[in-house]
Amino acid sequence: MPKVQTVFFCQNCGAQSTKWIGRCPSCNEWNTYVEEIITKDSSSSSKKRLLSKNQTKPRLIGDINIDEHKRLDSGSNELNRVLGGGIVPGSLILIGGEPGIGKSTLMLQVALSIKDIVVLYITGEESEQQIKMRSERINAHSKNCYILNETNTQNIFQHIEDLNPGMVIIDSVQTLQTELIESSAGSISQIRECASEFQKYSKLTSTPVFLIGHITKDGNIAGPKILEHMVDTVLQFEGDRNNMYRILRSVKNRFGSTSELGIFEMQSSGLREVSNPSEILLSQRDENHSGIAVSSTIEGLRPLLIEVQSLVSSAAYGNPQRSSTGFDTRRLNMLLAVLEKRCGFRLGAKDVFLNIAGGIRVDDPAIDLAVMASVLSSNEDIAVAMKSCFAAEVGLSGEIRSINRIEQRISEAEKLGFDEIVISKYNAANLNPENYKIKIVALQKIEDLLKYLFG
Repeated sequence: MPKVQTVFFCQNCGAQSTKWIGRCPSCNEWNTYVEEIITKDSSSSSKKRLLSKNQTKPRLIGDINIDEHKRLDSGSNELNRVLGGGIVPGSLILIGGEPGIGKSTLMLQVALSIKDIVVLYITGEESEQQIKMRSERINAHSKNCYILNETNTQNIFQHIEDLNPGMVIIDSVQTLQTELIESSAGSISQIRECASEFQKYSKLTSTPVFLIGHITKDGNIAGPKILEHMVDTVLQFEGDRNNMYRILRSVKNRFGSTSELGIFEMQSSGLREVSNPSEILLSQRDENHSGIAVSSTIEGLRPLLIEVQSLVSSAAYGNPQRSSTGFDTRRLNMLLAVLEKRCGFRLGAKDVFLNIAGGIRVDDPAIDLAVMASVLSSNEDIAVAMKSCFAAEVGLSGEIRSINRIEQRISEAEKLGFDEIVISKYNAANLNPENYKIKIVALQKIEDLLKYLFG
C-alpha cells in the first residue's frame, strides 16, 4: 500500500511545498497554494513501456535530418498560418478558449480534414454519439479518424500503441487522469503529470499532439502556469459568443511568429475560414458619418484594413470619460494630449469614446493617425471621405512618423478600392507613386492633417 503524501501546489506557477505558504517564493503571488493528496506509484509500467520502445542516443547536430519531418497540412489555411506554415511533427499544441467558443468544433474539423494519416480524437467530455452528431452537422467525413472516449492515460497509451496514430487530439487536458498520482482529475498535479506524459510521447515518436484546455474567469488557461511552458505552441481562441466571428491568436509559438492570427466565422455547418478579413472589419454603410476613419494595419504577415470609430461629446456627469474598445486607453490619452497641446483642441472637458470595429484588438502604432482623424471628425462633426485610408504613427511633438512595410499597406488599400491613403512624408520619400493606382497623400505634422480634413 503506497504511503499517502500531502503536497501544497501553487495554482499560478505550479511550485510545490510541504506546507502552506502565504506568498509563493517562485512567482511572488499571494494565497495561491492549495493542498492535494498525491501517491506516486513507481511500479507502473506505462511510462517504462513507452520509453523502452523509443530509446534515444546522442547525435551530432550535423547528422540530424529535418527533411524527414516536414510540416503537416492541417486542412485549414487559417490554422496553418497561425502555426507558422503547418503542424510540426512532434509538437505539443495547447488550444484555450471560453466555453462554447468553438474549440471542439475546430479540432474535429481538423481531424476530419486530414486524409493521409490516422487521427485519434480522444474525448473525456462528450460521448462518441455526440461527436458523431457534430460531424454530421458540419458535414465532414473521414475514413482515418478514430474516436476514443477515455480519460485514463494508461488506457489511452495502450490504444495509441495498438493504433499508432499520426496525430492525437485530446479534449480536454483537464479531464485526463493518470494512475501515477492519487488526486482528482483537473487538479494541478494531474494536469502537470498528464501533460508531461504526452510531451514525452510526442517528442519520442514525432507525433503532433493537440491539447484542448479550459480557461479561468480571468481568461487564463486553467491549471499550473508550467503547462504553458511545457507545450511548444499556445493558441488562444477568442470571440464573443453573441458574435459570429472567431479569432485564433498565437500566444506562444516555438516554430513560428506570435503575431499571426486566423479569423473564422461560426455558422450552423461549423467554422468557415475568412480569407479576406478586411471585408468583415469594415462596416457596410451607404452614408458617410462623422467620427469614422479607416486605417491600414498589419497582423503578422497579413495586412488588414480596420475601421476606427470615435464619439466626442460634452461631459454631462462631471469628470470626462475616456473609454476605448480594442485600443490601448493610455495611448488614446496620449494622442488626445497631443491634439490639445499642438492643435489647440480643448478635449479635456469632453467625453471621448473609441471603438475598433469587428471586435479585434490592435496594438499597431500605425493606426495613430486614423485615431486622431476619427476624433477630430467627431469633434467637428465633419465626416472623413469614405474612400480615404490612414497609416502613420504620431509622436509626442505632433510629427507624423514613418512605419514599416508601407508597400503592403498601400497595396491592401488599393485592392479594396480606396481612392487615397494618407501616410508619413518620410515613408513617401522612398516610394514611387507611379507604381500605384491609389493616390498617396504625404503629411509631416498634425497641422497638415487638419488642413487635409477641414481645408
